[in-house]
Amino acid sequence: MAINSVIIVGAGPAGLLLAVLLSQLQPRPHITILDAAPTLDGAPRATHYGPPAIQLFRKAGILAEIRRDGYMPERICWRKLNGERICGYDRSLMHDNGLDGDGLTVYWVGRLCALLERELKSRSGISVQWGSKVVALKSGLASTDVEATVVAETSDGSTITHTADYVIGCDGGNSTVRRLMFGPRNFPGHSWDVQVMATNTMYDFDQFGWEDTQFVIHPEHWYMAARIGAHPDPKQNIWRISYGELPGLSAEELMARQEMKFEKMLPGHPKPEQYKVLNKSPYRVHQRCVDKMRMARVLLAADAAHLCNPFGGLGLTGGIVDKWHELINPISTANIRRLFQQDPEKVLEEDEYMRLVKQAETDLELSRELQNASNELLYDYTQHYHRPRPQARGVPEIAKL
Repeated sequence: MAINSVIIVGAGPAGLLLAVLLSQLQPRPHITILDAAPTLDGAPRATHYGPPAIQLFRKAGILAEIRRDGYMPERICWRKLNGERICGYDRSLMHDNGLDGDGLTVYWVGRLCALLERELKSRSGISVQWGSKVVALKSGLASTDVEATVVAETSDGSTITHTADYVIGCDGGNSTVRRLMFGPRNFPGHSWDVQVMATNTMYDFDQFGWEDTQFVIHPEHWYMAARIGAHPDPKQNIWRISYGELPGLSAEELMARQEMKFEKMLPGHPKPEQYKVLNKSPYRVHQRCVDKMRMARVLLAADAAHLCNPFGGLGLTGGIVDKWHELINPISTANIRRLFQQDPEKVLEEDEYMRLVKQAETDLELSRELQNASNELLYDYTQHYHRPRPQARGVPEIAKL
């Protein structure tokens, strides 16, 4: 039988994109999106999308607008704290033979969510209900269930029951759906001891000859500085500066240390009047994945199912296209460890990946091979579907994993 209705819990980028893709099914199912927040989340989070995610944006019909308002970074490197360049990539090499169509693209996740929400409003049969916090799963977890039912508390204190063929939890790292499925503490993996502060900051890195993205290797003042808003005036460029912090500090203490950290770690050692922080947000980073992502008619996706640290751009990209155990976890783990567990003076001797990046600076074929490695995230899961024979009157059942 066809999928007639779906409940998506979580109106973040994964939930909204999933709704757009589901709306392309024929016949179109009725889609209800429930989110506990009053509106879209504007905190500084994901900005970079690799080629596998770009392919899904194209399928969703939103790539043209993303490319119009975003940009494609070209130069990415690793540096020492004093600014000395260790090695890096030139992504302009990927802009020939039509390869730029799927190239790495920078586009703020807040803009992505707003774009997806506008797209959903133009389609019938889709409802986004803000201020609706899921508090219970009444059915859907048993193999005999023919539907899934959730109970949601609304912002006015009332409760509403929603029923659909399937419920999909896209409600982030603190997923309520996951907890209702497996209990509050069943999320295998670990949390990093370090904390991270993410900021969107206007600062003139160009005066120091810095590139679109750099990862600074240092045991204490490690960070990423990536251009996320290109502007003709370098002083007006917006940069995502995400840096490591001490464990055990409160959010207030982390906020208070930001000016000191910038002066110690950024090139030029700027005082507060030399830059403008547009917003900032501290958060923990994790490497976790559930044992299974489906129980009968309830499923998990993206951060609700697994988490990784964001260094290297595998956070949201790895939530959109998913090979967590084989690629996302080991690669993202190596990315963050490289920043604070490596000696920047010895990294080219001790880190095989860094040696390859350095070699690729003069070996164009190796550079293309390394930069195309993220395409391994693409995987055709339909090859594992077991498709039953058509039922009477030629109506097929849903493909089952």
